[in-house]
Amino acid sequence: MKRPDYRTLQALDAVIRERGFERAAQKLCITQSAVSQRIKQLENMFGQPLLVRTVPPRPTEQGQKLLALLRQVELLEEEWLGDEQTGSTPLLLSLAVNADSLATWLLPALANVLSDSPIRLNLQVEDETRTQERLRRGEVVGAVSIQPQALPSCLVDQLGALDYLFVASKEFAQRYFPNGVTRSALLKAPVVAFDHLDDMHQAFLQQNFDLPPGSVPCHIVNSSEAFVQLARQGTTCCMIPHLQIEKELNSGELIDLTRACSSAACSTGTASPRKAA
Repeated sequence: MKRPDYRTLQALDAVIRERGFERAAQKLCITQSAVSQRIKQLENMFGQPLLVRTVPPRPTEQGQKLLALLRQVELLEEEWLGDEQTGSTPLLLSLAVNADSLATWLLPALANVLSDSPIRLNLQVEDETRTQERLRRGEVVGAVSIQPQALPSCLVDQLGALDYLFVASKEFAQRYFPNGVTRSALLKAPVVAFDHLDDMHQAFLQQNFDLPPGSVPCHIVNSSEAFVQLARQGTTCCMIPHLQIEKELNSGELIDLTRACSSAACSTGTASPRKAA
């Protein structure tokens, strides 16, 4: 069985994290040539390329598996050594999370852990339907996901659910829905999505108003916080977690349009697959 030299694995990891050989060399305090030699040594050991030399570089499938192994080893070292690690380099914990969780409950939930442990977070924002892919590729050691099944060598815990409401400002509702939230009115009312693969609002409108995907004008904005601002300023109607806009709903700055629909709310369950130790 081939056992990789973890020094060479760290070089591969640095090239991916730093998005290039030059910055990886600076991170490891070695020459760029030394970084290349270590990766070449690793590739010779496994008899195949581990890195695709694109800009930025990306790991091959085998490279992803080795990086996942490195993440597990780092976590196990932290668990086994415990307090002996005090004063050493903090553990880098890479997690894939969706933007709405990051904007609401995640950071408060991690507050005590971050205060009591020498951990550095590397939070990678991805749609909740795709965070598990980052875990599969070995880019992270845990993911907040809506997928209920655990990946091989992983565990899954049910965290709860985020309830989403379809909301807008009073001014927006008066402009676009003077006669109520109807199918014809929605065809003219702009919405917002996180990216081109974010289909939550499309699913909601199709379920409640039989509107096919792509039938309403849609902005693309990669920020959960910006959704709230866009709704507050009367630019769009949005699907936003109830937890994120309680203050705006209570003050009347935003109004819940969900009540005009046949279903009460769109609920998204979240699960957190994590690597098994």
